[in-house]
Formats: sequence, C-alpha cells, structure tokens
Amino acid sequence: MQLNETRAWNRFYAPGTPVDIEPVTGSLVDLLDERCAQWADRDAISFFGRTVTYRDLGERVARVAQGLADLGVRAGDRVALIMPNAPQHVIAFYAVLRLGGVVVEHNPLYTRDELETQFRDHGATVVIAWEKVVATVQALPAELGIETIVAVDVTRAMPFATRAALRLPIAKARNSRAALTTETTGTVPFARLERATPIAASHPRPVRDDVACLQYTSGTTGAPKGAMITHGNLWANARMGAAWMPDFTRGEGSIYGLLPMFHSFGLLLSVIYSVETGSRAVLFPTFDPELVSQAAKRFPPTFIPAVPPMFDRLARVARDGKLDLSQVVYSISGAMTLTPAIVKRWEDLAGSMLNEGYGLTETSPIALANPFTDERRIGAIGIPFPSTDIRVVDPEEPTRQVAQGEVGELLIGGPQVFLGYWNRPEETAATLLNGGWLRTGDLVVQDEDGFVTVVDRKKELIITGGFNVSPSEVERVVNGLPGVAESAVVGVPRGSGAEVVTVAVVLEPGAQFDEEAARAAAREQLAEYKRPSTYLVWEELPKSLIGKVLRRKVRDTLIADRHAVRAAADDDEA
Repeated sequence: MQLNETRAWNRFYAPGTPVDIEPVTGSLVDLLDERCAQWADRDAISFFGRTVTYRDLGERVARVAQGLADLGVRAGDRVALIMPNAPQHVIAFYAVLRLGGVVVEHNPLYTRDELETQFRDHGATVVIAWEKVVATVQALPAELGIETIVAVDVTRAMPFATRAALRLPIAKARNSRAALTTETTGTVPFARLERATPIAASHPRPVRDDVACLQYTSGTTGAPKGAMITHGNLWANARMGAAWMPDFTRGEGSIYGLLPMFHSFGLLLSVIYSVETGSRAVLFPTFDPELVSQAAKRFPPTFIPAVPPMFDRLARVARDGKLDLSQVVYSISGAMTLTPAIVKRWEDLAGSMLNEGYGLTETSPIALANPFTDERRIGAIGIPFPSTDIRVVDPEEPTRQVAQGEVGELLIGGPQVFLGYWNRPEETAATLLNGGWLRTGDLVVQDEDGFVTVVDRKKELIITGGFNVSPSEVERVVNGLPGVAESAVVGVPRGSGAEVVTVAVVLEPGAQFDEEAARAAAREQLAEYKRPSTYLVWEELPKSLIGKVLRRKVRDTLIADRHAVRAAADDDEA
C-alpha cells in the first residue's frame, strides 16, 4: 500500500509520538513471553483484589495451552470463548494462540439462536464458557459437532450483587450446576487445564500473519460476519496506542477493563495493550460504578478506555466524592460521539484530557484519535494513528478522492487493517479495495489540518424529500435541549417511499420535555428538510453492551408499533 508520505497531520501529534511505529515481526505469543520475562514480578491482572503477576500469567497460559492440546486443539482450529471479563478470559485467549489456534469471541448474553448462527459459520468444536452459560451451549444442535465444553467458574470472587448485575441465565444454570462439571455432560473444568504440565518450549508457535481471532461484526456491508484479525494487526494496534500516549509509563499503571473483552475495543486495550505496556489490567465483569470506586481505593486508575455513558456515570460518582480520578493520565472514548458536556464534566474532576477515538472491528480496532495536546478538536474523531493513512472518497466511485472539506466515505490503510471476512470472499472484496484500503462505510469531512469529523454511517442516512439527513447532526441539536439525556434520530418510512425524521428522547430524572422549544431549536439550527416531524419520549433507548445506541432497533420498533396501530384500527373497523 502506498501511504501518504507527508502526513501533514503529524505536526499535531503529542511530543514523543512517532510518525511510524516499529514494524511488528512476531506474534502475540512472542509479546506475552517478552513481557513475562521483563516484568515477571509485576501485576498483570487484578480481579476483585486478587492479583496475577506476569510470571503467574505466563505459567498459567502454558499449562492451559497444554490442557487444550490434550483435548485435541491444533493450529488453525477455532476455539470459542464465551465469558465475561475475568483472569481466565485472558489466560484462555493467550493459551489458544500459543497453539496457533484462532479465538472466536462471543457475547455471554447471546441466546441459543444467536450463538447457533455464529457457530454454523466458524465451526468451532471446543468451547471455553462461563459455567453459567454452559447449558445454553449444550442446547445447540448436535449437528454443529461441538466436542468439548470447558466450564469456567469466574464468579467465586464476585459479590452476590455483582453476579445478579450480569443479567445472565444464572437461575437456570444454578439448578443444574452439579451436572455442568461432570464428564457425563461432555464438560471439563477449566481448573483441570490449569493443572496440566506446561507446554514444551519446542511446540510450534504462531507467526505474525496468522489469524489470531475472529471478531463477529455487522461490518460495513450488512449481516454479522467474522472479521479475521491477525497477530500482527493486534500487536501493531497496541503499539500505535502506546505511541499515542507517551506519558503512560511502561511497567506501571492500571488500565481499567470496563469494556467487555469479547468486543474489539475491550479486547485490544485490556488483553493486548495492557501486556504491550506491562500494565496492570483491573478487570470488571460488568460496568458498575460502585465496583469501580472500590477497586480505585487499592489500584487508582491511570488509563480508562470507555464509552461516553460510562464516563458520564463515573464523573457523577466522582463529583459526589465516591471516586478519585486524580491519578488518571489518559482517558479515551469510542463507539459513539463524545459530547462537550461530558468532556467538561470529566476533565473538571480528573484534571486530565478525555479524548475521542475512532475505529472498527476491521481496524483491530483503533485508527484515528484526537491527540493528547491542546490541538485536539472536541466533536471530531481526530487524526490518523502512526503508520496509518486515510482517504476521503466518493462513496459511489471509491477510487476518486473528494475535495478537502467535502463529504465522502472514509478509507483506512495501515498494519491494523484486517485480513478479510471468514469464508466470505465476495464481501471481503467489497470492503477491501486494491492496495488494502478498507471501506469504512462512514461519511466524513476532513479539514485542512487533517482532522476528521464523522457525518454519519452511510447506511443510516435518512432520505426525505430527495435530500440526505444525517441523524448525528439532528441529535446534536436535540441533545443540547434542557433536560434531554440522550436521543436517537431515525427515518420512518411512509407510503411515498420517503422517510419521516423521527426522534426518540430520554430525559434526565425529573425533567419534562418541551416539544415547542425543541421545534424552535430545530427551526433555528436545521434546514427545513432536516427538522424532526415527530418527537417521542422513551424511558430508555436500546443499546449494545458497551452502551452504543442502536438506531436500527429504534427504527424497527417504531415501524412495528405503527403496523400494530394500523392492525388494531383495521380490527375496529371490521
């Protein structure tokens, strides 16, 4: 790939951040081995006050790797992981990699049907699962060929309230807990793998360009598919992150693992970046500000990666004196737009910057971010990471770059760009252009300094009156209204084929929605075709597990409700 050699935006990098990272030559197994030798006696993980040193981590990975080999796992095999954040999750991840296997991460909240769809695609026959969801895995069709389930107990160190907060099918699993760890049900306790003889140093190892994991994503072209992420992709992205935050001292500090590790954002920062920097990953099985406050008393956070709603809640806890943020050196937000109000609330309490970053599962996942300098631009997603280049192109003719300041589709190139989609060559070809450029599906504007602002997802634009409406643009106006906590703007189809701009709002506790004020603000700040025609007050918006508002679900709900109303009216007429 021919990258932009000038990269004029690098003049805004923080002092000490290079234009290019040192190229990755090894695998993530090599990374772990290096850090376990370098920082053997330092904490690698903390979980409810219990710590695991780098020496312990390396030894447990070696034993579990041999235990998996004894179960028949070989290089290239897919191994499914279905767990919340816990030390066993980290150990299992690296153990699978040590064998040259491919980790397939799954959300432990998935239903049987959701899991079945993905298992049919990746074909894993060995599953490492939290014991509370083993019954769900056992309910999968026999034709999938699952041979072994390794049952993991991650809850013994958890307070009872925390277990309840995970909202997993605990009651059903508890009733059959005795059966879940017996040989007759085809399960093996994870603890047994940890007692295996450490794997021989001579056992073949993976290399940089081997696939390390499959991360399922809706991607840039539709239905969920497995993104093939290599060892080199992930290690390169971790090096980029380390270069982006040069004041984060290697071998020191605590990274708070608030994001789920089955998600690409949480996986990179809690499992790989933490090892790259020799940090302590303080893991949380679910996001709970009370748990964060308790953990901070022993290991104050120095780096917090999260999403805007998490930062907002933690800032409110800190404002009440229950959480000390004074030792936080860096905070980075992703997945959705970071508002100036949240930034101010956080920075008034933390005394350090909260910046927005941008990425996709297909970029392992981070590609752009605001620099940790006074040059940052709140509201923009920032500038490209080291060793990363971008283009802004015509969405209909992606080989043609648009003029500066013009809206276009963002393309990304760099060592963090994924290999392609598992068993989907046509969709891979539609997403990866010649030269390895990734089509993101995001519409952006790049200014003369290189800073990029997202206009919207191409597939979420609202078409009304022959014009395209950006939901994010309308949401910025709505979210600025007094009493509005958050909103989702969607287009609801009408008979003519056009869409009606519709807003679902969630209010602050005790607030009342002033629709006339909302319409006045829209008249003042938005062109007529962008103004919402309908405002709805909801108690909550549907979100992903990391807190991202799911506009598609809002739209589907509104369409379903409209059909239900029409059906009821037809019944009344009948």
